[in-house]
Amino acid sequence: MMKLVSVGDNCMDVYRSLGISYPGGNAVNVAVYARQCGATTSYVGFVGSDDYGEQMQLALKEKEVDISHLHRINGNTAVTQVELKGSERVFGEYHEGVMNHFTLDEDDLRYIEQNDVVHSGFWGRAEKYFPRWKDRQLITSFDFADKLEDPVVRTVIPSVQYAFFSYRKDDAFIRSYLREMHQLGAKVVVATLGENGSLAYDGKSFYRQNAKPVEVIDTMGAGDAYIAGFLVGIMHQKPIEKCVELGSQKAAETITYFGAW
Repeated sequence: MMKLVSVGDNCMDVYRSLGISYPGGNAVNVAVYARQCGATTSYVGFVGSDDYGEQMQLALKEKEVDISHLHRINGNTAVTQVELKGSERVFGEYHEGVMNHFTLDEDDLRYIEQNDVVHSGFWGRAEKYFPRWKDRQLITSFDFADKLEDPVVRTVIPSVQYAFFSYRKDDAFIRSYLREMHQLGAKVVVATLGENGSLAYDGKSFYRQNAKPVEVIDTMGAGDAYIAGFLVGIMHQKPIEKCVELGSQKAAETITYFGAW
């Protein structure tokens, strides 16, 4: 069975108006969702020595994600303030805490390289390791979120096999952008389009997937859930049209309850 490791960002999503907080962050969410899809997963990152750090550790353990390389560092766990406008989440202040100086030591790198798939994202502070992981023939995945024009994209994309972006709709701009990203080195490029579903491109064809109709409670984690479903499809060697469907299915489940998971 193939194994997936997520590296980088975690944060507590604090819904102050509701008086509750949920563990989240792209890398953490992908590890949890992929585990829910049946994959063996682990998470590598920094949490603080505060109560949120403990909450994150316990939550991941409960979700059966391997946290043997989750490090407790003296300081604060990353926190994102979240407000709900209807069912749409609106991000407020983000405090990076100990993730501000996240780095991997040789022991972490050896551990990561025992996996088959490695995933990180825009806030994961792990982009510099991607050329190494590509050289070691790991399947590489990266979530660039909605940062389509950020210089990081062009730096990292040659080392990324599965690249994920967030956009609004299927239009001429996004199709030409996905083509360009494929030419720069990604094997498959995916744009999640919110309620407009998703679009993937593999150098030959575009794969269009509609969003599954569900009652939306909270959109938190939908994109991360999509990535996890998609990657588990890849781990099972499914064709792209099946992977986009699995991604869409997992995203639809996630938006029917509060918090990412």
